[in-house]
Amino acid sequence: MTAIATRRARIERRTRESDIVIELDLDGTGQVDVDTGVPFYDHMLTALGSHASFDLTVRTKGDVEIEAHHTIEDTAIALGTALGQALGDKKGIRRFGDAFIPMDETLAHAAVDVSGRPYCVHTGEPDHLQHTTIAGSSVPYHTVINRHVFESLAMNARIALHVRVLYGRDPHHITEAQYKAVARALRQAVEPDPRVSGVPSTKGVL
Repeated sequence: MTAIATRRARIERRTRESDIVIELDLDGTGQVDVDTGVPFYDHMLTALGSHASFDLTVRTKGDVEIEAHHTIEDTAIALGTALGQALGDKKGIRRFGDAFIPMDETLAHAAVDVSGRPYCVHTGEPDHLQHTTIAGSSVPYHTVINRHVFESLAMNARIALHVRVLYGRDPHHITEAQYKAVARALRQAVEPDPRVSGVPSTKGVL
């Protein structure tokens, strides 16, 4: 197998709604430092980085005085962009990954294909998550945003991502199990495969 080059990215994304800096190392050890101004989202991104074994630093300043939506979605866009950039030419990776994650009464599943063809399927969340707020200590997280996070991540990383909730009741558990399932699936998909030296595709490109 040919040695994989350093797989790191730094992304700066600035709009009228948010100012974001992300540093990502795919070959890290799960060292994560996140501050988006939305405490529950910080918790979710910390879980994602940790369980993917990525080194991840996120700094977001957004218009949370209006609502958290812009901050959350824009950060997911930047994170997806960083992931795509860090993957480089995708030589020597496993490409596919999937994971089932239980969290108490909840079970979630995620599957990833680092295909270069962005797509997202998000299914199975109970209807009440369309109207649930996880308040935390300050800026609330509306769970209806979950779909937007995964879509933004997939589209900007140019991966196919399928996320489903098999069952669950607690909105916190349902949301966290999904983030962790995505993390573990990504960890598998981006791992170096010792039996692959080139791009893992019969087309020769991803």
